[in-house]
Amino acid sequence: MSFSVGSVCSGIEAASVAWKPLGFQFEWFSEIAHFPSKVLADRYPNVPNLGDMGSIQYDLLTERIAAPDVICGGTPCQAFSFAGWKNGLNDDRGNLTLKFVDIVNANDIMRSKKGLSPTIALWENVEGVLSDKTNAFGCLISSLAGLQDIISFKKWPNAGAIKGPKRNVAWRVLDSKHFGLPQQRKRLYVLSGGKDFFPENCLFETYEKKLQDFPRYPLSFFKDGSRFEVFREYTDCLYSAYGTKWNGNAAAYNGSLYLVQDNRIRRFSPLECERLMGFPDNYTKISNSKRTQRYQVLGNSWAVPVIKWIGEQILDHIDDPKPLFDYKLTYYFATVCEDGRSVYYNLGEGIVPLDRDTYINSSTVPGYSSFTLLSDVVSPTAEEAIYISPVGCCGIIRRSNERKIAINPRLKEILINTSSQMSHEEIEKKSRIQRRGRFHDNKPEFLVSLPV
Repeated sequence: MSFSVGSVCSGIEAASVAWKPLGFQFEWFSEIAHFPSKVLADRYPNVPNLGDMGSIQYDLLTERIAAPDVICGGTPCQAFSFAGWKNGLNDDRGNLTLKFVDIVNANDIMRSKKGLSPTIALWENVEGVLSDKTNAFGCLISSLAGLQDIISFKKWPNAGAIKGPKRNVAWRVLDSKHFGLPQQRKRLYVLSGGKDFFPENCLFETYEKKLQDFPRYPLSFFKDGSRFEVFREYTDCLYSAYGTKWNGNAAAYNGSLYLVQDNRIRRFSPLECERLMGFPDNYTKISNSKRTQRYQVLGNSWAVPVIKWIGEQILDHIDDPKPLFDYKLTYYFATVCEDGRSVYYNLGEGIVPLDRDTYINSSTVPGYSSFTLLSDVVSPTAEEAIYISPVGCCGIIRRSNERKIAINPRLKEILINTSSQMSHEEIEKKSRIQRRGRFHDNKPEFLVSLPV
């Protein structure tokens, strides 16, 4: 079966990379940022980019664009991210979440007029939306389900479902490191469709065997004549500012977004970050692209293998005749909503009993995990600009001391060894800066004690 797709807040189109091989056909994109739009134009010249998502509802209702089978999107997460202001629906970016619902509703209207099935909608975001103080997540799923009253919780579960009067909705947090990417990237995925579509069948599995633990891999290896060392079997979540604020994140201290090549410490290259996200090599390397631009769009994108898995699940379960669970079987984790005909299911974040012999997997780990080695990601060819200078290494140690942040012991050893390579001229220059009273983070800068 082939599905037509409309993509909202498209970014660099992880959905296209994941779903086109499965037979999904993309009708239109919607992206306003300059560099992602250039990537889309380069990689998908025959798919129109509508730009601002604010006009899509009107474009659908006036038949200026096709009403596809599937609409997917990840409205800007900054309003919900722990790293952002967390203003939720009080932030214009957070309000785009409800605009997403308006688009799905308009799409359903046009599809209904033509006798087509209701829209399947996929929405992705950071975990932080589950604890958003404005209940943006509750507004989203209640609106999708067609509830008259908004369901509200201070902290939503990592997995759940709603059987609403208008749509069935399910959600689950999944971690990309169990989908063949050596990157710990937990993201929330919401899937909805009409009353004859059961998104819970796609997002959850019946528990058939023990979930796999992450295997232990060697942290040092050789590749194409270079010796590499990593500080963990997988990286922390790749973030959009990795190209500019690489030394201010927690990964600066656990080492997960660094690697050592031939005794020199560096960041992962844009090519390696493409691999960490599941994109083809050089996917973001277009004409006049800058390294920082490539880092940013990759950090803002989706994990391709996770989206591929969801696409495969949709294809496998689109014609399921019945839901994975219903209220009679699951009364102990289900609640009837105020309208008396809708049901809310709290599946927590682990293994939930369905009946005496069957369990539902609602954890961040799929029932059958796959893993990739960091050695498969790294490339011996790395430009000089991504190596960490002795001064940069010195700064990381200094900040960890000032802020009393624990640092990976092996990383600290390498940083100190690299710092010791600072020339006398660099040390004297840094000392002069300090004597002039220059401040960093409202605190005087002090040199870390260097080995002699």
